[in-house]
Amino acid sequence: MNKGELVAKIAEDADLSKAQANSALDAFIGAVTKSLKSGDKVTLVGFGTFSVSKRSARTGRNPQTGAAIKIKAKKVARFKAGKELSAKL
Repeated sequence: MNKGELVAKIAEDADLSKAQANSALDAFIGAVTKSLKSGDKVTLVGFGTFSVSKRSARTGRNPQTGAAIKIKAKKVARFKAGKELSAKL
């Protein structure tokens, strides 16, 4: 499912226009992004938790040449599914 299909599904289920559903989805994504950027976690009970984890610097390999390369440390977004969501899958 891509963003357009998700917007259409939200609009249908919540009885909203597609423009309103798109605005709501954009607001949700913006709020989660802003919270993660500031180092906070976003927990939606029954759905899951969005958080940020740190990956340390490491040495990798170039698959074409086999040469060793350095991979910089970085922060990555994580999602851990909640108990109810996991049970429904």
